[in-house]
Amino acid sequence: MAARLVDELTREGVVKSERVRKALLSVPREEFVLPEYRMMAYEDRPLPLFTGATISAPHMVAMMCELIEPRPGMKILEVGAGSGYHAAVCAEAIERRDKVYTIEIVKELAVYAAQNIERLGYWGVVEVYHGDGRKGLERHAPFDAIIVTAAASGIPRTLVDQLRDGGVLVIPVEEGAGQVLYRVVKKGEKIEKRAITYVLFVPLREG
Repeated sequence: MAARLVDELTREGVVKSERVRKALLSVPREEFVLPEYRMMAYEDRPLPLFTGATISAPHMVAMMCELIEPRPGMKILEVGAGSGYHAAVCAEAIERRDKVYTIEIVKELAVYAAQNIERLGYWGVVEVYHGDGRKGLERHAPFDAIIVTAAASGIPRTLVDQLRDGGVLVIPVEEGAGQVLYRVVKKGEKIEKRAITYVLFVPLREG
């Protein structure tokens, strides 16, 4: 089932690199969804978690991973751990070399993600934190890439500041009645941002 989904995403041009392809095939999405949704794990759709959160659709996880151009040795921050699935895919995409830090504002979700990460053997490559992701994770900065899995009202300067020079931020931003996914590259004191596509994420929660 995973192979069929990944083949479809590859044909559609969402999956572009062998690293992301292998990562999606390596991480068992059914282990990161609630038991009642296991049969839907390889449908290309978001699925409910709890406290109003969702696990992103596979095409969105693939797209965001491709946008950071993953490679071994990258240090990645994810804002919004959810179930831990996206962080696990990023860990596989960097071939488990270096670290993925993921921060979740909802304590129950942070615990759920940490349990999944540990149970599935990603502990040590992925670290889960409970806290306000809009503030980033200063103690582990600078990051090569930051992925935000909830829609922000703007591009948080704190997150840009925690990127290394040349680092990439992938973030959905509320614009008008919709949301736009941006790829932001830090260039010294400036940023270059590129709109990728319209998206629909849950709002980025405030602490």
